[in-house]
Amino acid sequence: MEGNFSPARLLSKVLLTALLTTCVAFLEPFDLLYENAVQAFYDSDYDNVVRFMEGALRSHREVRSTRIRCRLRCQDQHQLGQVFSESRFFDAVIRRAACMDACVEKKLGSQSVHKVSEDVVQDFNRRIPYNYLQLAYQKLKQPDKAAAAAHTYFQANPEHVEMGKNLEQYKDLQGVQEAHFVDREARPHQRSFTAAVKLYDKGDFEGSIALFEEALVEYYKADVECRALCQWPQKFEGYDYLRYRYSLYEVISDHFTQVLHCEHECVRDLATRPGRLSPMENYLPLHYDYLQFAYFQVGRLEEALRSALSYLLFQKGEEFVTENVAYYREALGHDGEPREVSTCCRRLGGPLLYDGVQLVQNSAALNGTQRVLLDQVITREECSALKHLAHAVTVAGDGYRGRMSPHTPNEKFEGATVLKTLQYGYEGRVPMSSARLFYDISERARRIIESYFLLNSTLHFSYTHLVCRTAITGQQDHRSDLSHPIHADNCLLDPEVLYHQFNNFEGGEFIFTEMDAKTVTASVKPKCGRMVGFSSGGENPHGVRAVTKGQRCAVALWFTLDPLFRELERLQADEVIQALDTQAVWGQSLSINPKDEL
Repeated sequence: MEGNFSPARLLSKVLLTALLTTCVAFLEPFDLLYENAVQAFYDSDYDNVVRFMEGALRSHREVRSTRIRCRLRCQDQHQLGQVFSESRFFDAVIRRAACMDACVEKKLGSQSVHKVSEDVVQDFNRRIPYNYLQLAYQKLKQPDKAAAAAHTYFQANPEHVEMGKNLEQYKDLQGVQEAHFVDREARPHQRSFTAAVKLYDKGDFEGSIALFEEALVEYYKADVECRALCQWPQKFEGYDYLRYRYSLYEVISDHFTQVLHCEHECVRDLATRPGRLSPMENYLPLHYDYLQFAYFQVGRLEEALRSALSYLLFQKGEEFVTENVAYYREALGHDGEPREVSTCCRRLGGPLLYDGVQLVQNSAALNGTQRVLLDQVITREECSALKHLAHAVTVAGDGYRGRMSPHTPNEKFEGATVLKTLQYGYEGRVPMSSARLFYDISERARRIIESYFLLNSTLHFSYTHLVCRTAITGQQDHRSDLSHPIHADNCLLDPEVLYHQFNNFEGGEFIFTEMDAKTVTASVKPKCGRMVGFSSGGENPHGVRAVTKGQRCAVALWFTLDPLFRELERLQADEVIQALDTQAVWGQSLSINPKDEL
């Protein structure tokens, strides 16, 4: 597509095929890698110090993120709050436990049962690995990396005098720049908050607003992750499970009491900077306090009022803020509502609107943000009808400026727009019921996505496409290319889409990746009636794996929140449907002439 996309648009694509899987890569236990790195250090083998220690840090991060993903996913699938009998409660507990074990085992392999000593856990919490890395990079004459490691260690150990001296020396070394002194373990919510305060103090209120808002998003995300990590055996001083002699119900009660205590401590943890014993006072409310003043400074009184009201949710009756609220109300001439203080991380899941539509995976389970996987969006009968429609109306290169293989020479691409399909129905070349089904399904998808993501404004179609990709016989051996390269649609002139499958085929999985376009974070294989919806910005790089056999078909839908970017052909199709609904006769003046948009 060529440039006619708003960054605000939501990209939804209805996919008729598959199961969610995550990229499987078994990890080496981080404590064993750590031990190897320490041994290499004492052997003066600094190359291996770096190799093993960096590997240990990566493994440690992956273990944490995997546990978070698995716990959130299984918590969503097996909710305890929706059971009302003893047997169902225990069933949900057992199923959740089995789900977590299977999920973690799938990603971490033997590490899921590998027990890491408390000493090693504390070393990672204290950032000890970065002390070794600093010395190793120094020996390997890589001062920029040594400076980053030293800075990272020093943030959590500010009392370490020798490291402080090392940092001063790095500043004078040739090739070391200020940008190299980065905290590799910086917590995003604290980093954004600190940067926001600096801009605020300099009088850059617009810049500070963006960073304070970013800090809030990261804070609530970190809060969800912290609470997820509490879903684990809790150990408190004076508590010995082996000597516990109480009944099952008391054990369960004590466990959940400990979990709640752990979750409560997340508030303190998220407000505590590395190397400090005490949290920053009034940390979360301060975000809203700063925001209300910053919004006031730039004349955005509506946002200032809402931020002030949000602050008062934490600090009820505080005099100065209460006075500010009164001022904003008077200036605006109306009252306001507090902000949604957990907007970024509240549980997405508005009504799915249609009977039978099922939520399969939410954003957390798909390892990203603003993602959803739904089943039974259309029936098998509708899948079959669309299959026959696709064979009748799609033309090679349609939607791709006539190019039969725009993305890979190993596949042929065929497509049709919703208006072209209606034209075929009007001309009697396909049943009008099938032509209208394509239109109705796209409208159904729009309403579901609009409802599920709790959007406050209308989604408009930016492009509607029925598209099939077919593996070219004799060109499938040893393929290493993708059916559609990894991309984030806001960033491309020629974006690709997601799909609905109707026929048997091999390959063609839709994938999400990290920004490196290599690390797969989620993979979706086709299943009739399945829909994937997601926002189309840089947060969701995605692509399609090679179709190596058969044909893969889908309905691809782009949406925008900006009516200026509405699809012209869609507006014409709306007029056609309206005419059909009112039993009007199409006149000769109605021109149906689909144009390629890709």
